[in-house]
Amino acid sequence: MAATEGLGPKKKPGVKKPSEEFSAYCEAEFERRLNSGEAFSEAQYRKAMQMVLDRLVNIEDEGRA
Repeated sequence: MAATEGLGPKKKPGVKKPSEEFSAYCEAEFERRLNSGEAFSEAQYRKAMQMVLDRLVNIEDEGRA
């Protein structure tokens, strides 16, 4: 086995996990809302985003077991 190979699951280049895609979407949406000029609760947005991300990561981890 080559020294550069890890013990974790192999990841296909260019393929993102659902949690990574969701996080990127949320960051873009957050910026869009900031730039819209409309009021929104940044703290509530971040809290909701983190709740969903935590759940997605848990689901992804269960799939690896």
